Order: sequence, then structure tokens, then C-alpha cells
Amino acid sequence: MGLFGAVGLVILLLDQVTKALALAHLTPGEPVNVVGSLLKFNLIRNPGAAFSLGTGYTPYISAIQIIVAIGVVYLSRRLGSAGWAVAFGLLFGGAVGNIIDRIFREPSAFHGHVVDFLQTPHWAIFNVADMAVTSAAILLVIQTLRGVKLDGTREQQK
Repeated sequence: MGLFGAVGLVILLLDQVTKALALAHLTPGEPVNVVGSLLKFNLIRNPGAAFSLGTGYTPYISAIQIIVAIGVVYLSRRLGSAGWAVAFGLLFGGAVGNIIDRIFREPSAFHGHVVDFLQTPHWAIFNVADMAVTSAAILLVIQTLRGVKLDGTREQQK
């Protein structure tokens, strides 16, 4: 439970601090090259999900993220594997980071726009929370393919 909590808290703090810095130092529509054209800071406020899909469904997206966060906390009580703990921490921190935006940012509660500011070529603009959720998904697949259960035991090979 400690590793899960620590990872989740670090991701949540990184997400919120980087969003605050982006809002303080970037101007929408004025991208800043960081690593040539490979990485830009490009501030947008996203009312939808990934790739700005579902812009009219922000309250539903918020509800799904809240349910995921609660489910992760519930399941975290059974964790006995560092891999699962890191994956769940990444998922929790990322989900809560974007939930905070949706609940507390303009235009209104549960309709708030998520702050996105990281841009790579041929991809949607994203944030630290999005990176954490994506990394969590990859780790969850790896743990599953390795046959590692939540409690750290391995599935029996037949």
C-alpha cells in the first residue's frame, strides 16, 4: 500500500505543479519549442478526453474517472507486487490529476477543462496525468502477460 500511495501522490503533485507552471508561463496559441520539433509546450484547455473526443460528455468522463479512482483504491488493498503497486499508483495519480481539473477548473464544476501542454509530432497535446495513465496501462498489460497476480503470486502454467 505504501508504494502505491507514494507513486500516486508523486504523480498527482507533478501533474498539478506542471499544470500550474504551464498556466503561469504559457500562452494559448503560442507554442514553445523545447526539443526542436520533437517536444513543444503548447497550452490548451481540453473539454473532452484524449484527442478532444467527447467534448460534450465531460460530466460522464468525470464520473468514469472517479469510479476508476475508487476502484483502484479498493483493489490496492490486495496488492502484493511492486509492479502492480506502481501501475495502480500511476493510474490513481493520473486519474485524480485530471479529475481535479474537471471538477475545479472553468467553466464550471464537472464541466472543467483539463490543462494540456505537452506536444509531440503527430499526437494529441497531453499532460503528466495522461502520461501516467498511459504508462499504467502498459504496466498492467506487462504484469498480466507475466502472469503476476495482484497479490504477487504467479499464475500456474498448465
